[in-house]
Amino acid sequence: MVRLFVPVPAPAPAEVVLTGDRRHYLLHVLRLAEGAELEVFDGTGRSFDARVTRVEAEEVHLALGPVRTAPPRRPVSVLQGLPKGDKLELVLQKGTELGAAAFYPVATERSVVKLEPKRAEERTARWTKIVEEAARQCRRSDVPRVHTPQPLLEAARALAPSTALLVLDEEENAVPLGEAFRACAPGAPVALVVGPEGGLAREEVAALVALGARGVTLGSLILRTETAALAALAVMAHLDGELG
Repeated sequence: MVRLFVPVPAPAPAEVVLTGDRRHYLLHVLRLAEGAELEVFDGTGRSFDARVTRVEAEEVHLALGPVRTAPPRRPVSVLQGLPKGDKLELVLQKGTELGAAAFYPVATERSVVKLEPKRAEERTARWTKIVEEAARQCRRSDVPRVHTPQPLLEAARALAPSTALLVLDEEENAVPLGEAFRACAPGAPVALVVGPEGGLAREEVAALVALGARGVTLGSLILRTETAALAALAVMAHLDGELG
């Protein structure tokens, strides 16, 4: 069934009205007409069977069926050091498919990419659309939040106190990701820090450890920054019984 992301207020009304880009997408991309059936998801974990009841010059009206709520899953956040090119878009798209709940693009000492405030706002809007589309395609009813780029330690300090902070770190004292993840309380939030090309500076790792982080490793393979983030998400999804 065709799926469409629509923010639906709570409690859910019997009907929602689409305007602007969403109206255009439904009529001219999905090519739906009056009477067509589809699934609406609201990005918070709710979904609805829906039907196009009326098409007007500026609006499309959708009737909503009973709400379905996705089962809760462990919230996993990714603090990704800003990489070059379009690598972050890959992490956002595939990370959404692998169950990430939030993404924090972070500036680190070795980040080559530097974003001015206006550019950062524009990129965040684009990144948000990428995760919305990825959620639609992989049939998630929730949409991960993409935070505005910020310094690494600022993002780490903003995490909820109950969050287990794991840092991909290839130093000798790092423990396997699986071991550290199994030690986390069932269902408790986890945040994963991934450095950019060149990794994290030792001072950054030390500052994160001072905040309560634990260094972890994916093993002996040397992975690119975007591969490391996705491999780690896959490991955690597997250990939580959601993959494999």
